[in-house]
Amino acid sequence: MSLYDALPAAVAQGLISDDRPVVALLDVAGIEAAVAGLLSAFDTPGTPPVAHSFAVKASPLVPILRLLAAHGIGAEVASQGELALARTAGIPADRIVLDSPAKTADELREALALGVAVNADNPHELSRIDTLLAAGPTASTLGLRINPQIGHGTIEAMSTATVHSKFGLPLRDPGAAEWIVAACADRPWLTRLHVHSGSQGVPLHLLAAGIQATYALAERVNATVRRSQITTIDIGGGLPVNFASDEVRPGFRAYADVLRAAVPGLFDGRYRLMTEFGRALLAKQGVILARVEYVKSAGGRAIAITHAGAQVATRTVFTPDAWPLRVLALDPRGYPKSGPPVVQDVAGPCCFAGDLVARARPLPRLDAGDLVALLDTGAYYFSNPFAYNSLPRPAVYGFAPADGSVVFGPVRAAQSLEELLTEGGAGFADALLGLRR
Repeated sequence: MSLYDALPAAVAQGLISDDRPVVALLDVAGIEAAVAGLLSAFDTPGTPPVAHSFAVKASPLVPILRLLAAHGIGAEVASQGELALARTAGIPADRIVLDSPAKTADELREALALGVAVNADNPHELSRIDTLLAAGPTASTLGLRINPQIGHGTIEAMSTATVHSKFGLPLRDPGAAEWIVAACADRPWLTRLHVHSGSQGVPLHLLAAGIQATYALAERVNATVRRSQITTIDIGGGLPVNFASDEVRPGFRAYADVLRAAVPGLFDGRYRLMTEFGRALLAKQGVILARVEYVKSAGGRAIAITHAGAQVATRTVFTPDAWPLRVLALDPRGYPKSGPPVVQDVAGPCCFAGDLVARARPLPRLDAGDLVALLDTGAYYFSNPFAYNSLPRPAVYGFAPADGSVVFGPVRAAQSLEELLTEGGAGFADALLGLRR
């Protein structure tokens, strides 16, 4: 069964309707196949298993985290909220790593009390950890985030290892490498180096270059202190996803092969490896299904007004060249439409002119009552809402084959009007009136 089989099944089972004109779907078997591909790609016989964690920001939904945890995948978190989601999903503290660049003292205190791993982002944060450790021991594994300053990919906003990046300790700044080595020598409990050079738009050779620089730094630290102090190298995530077709490329196997060629010592068993993939695990496993409400034309071009726009596809709407999505034209039953392609815009429901998920896209002509499917949206789309126009967050369902049909299970309920009102401050309706003089 493919993801495409789930679309008519979702319609037939009433997951999309007049009162629920947009819904998100996740392929459970697809997620499990992606996890299996990750595990096999990085497995090296005779060495400790790689510790894989999922970047919670890619899809902060407890059922997804629990499914991944069932396959031994931990969690990479960047806030107290994400930490709470991971713990609610049942992920043990020793399988969680906190990587935020702006950790508060309370966040650090909580992480150290729980035994969550922490990668310090900067000297000030490291000093804060020194103070907290003076108050008592911790079971947390502690490390440093390194910025190898290797440059940027095609989407600069997604490149985190640039010369002026806000993330990590800048390795190529004058005296920085010497400072890092000295900091490790003074703190035997610093046993991990972490690097994450970026994600979408960053080519494999740049990702590998950042990891190679971090590996060389680990070797330098261990040589200086004359012991194997750095025992773990966290290579982050960032594997790009192909949004142009169903083909999975470059894929985990190709990435691991590039790393084995560029940094062979990484796989010889002297270091424990850790990963933090997000988008590459889930993007291909998700789809957003939305109804076409109206069809009109302007300037001779057809425009399909749908219920999927900036509230679910924020990056695509605001930076369409960097984040293009494939759009599938479907009939009202959820089957692919046929007919000659017509150049048309696919618009969302938000009240601003740029709310388009596809511009001048040749598709079979869409009509009112038809459906559109936004493909490859399993990560960073429906799980990261844009609350413009107070549009409710859509329901999310997982699906799997069962006896020749498709069975669906809830992952998140659609946001109710009551929940939306609470988020909008309805409980404090008179608060500002009470401040008037």
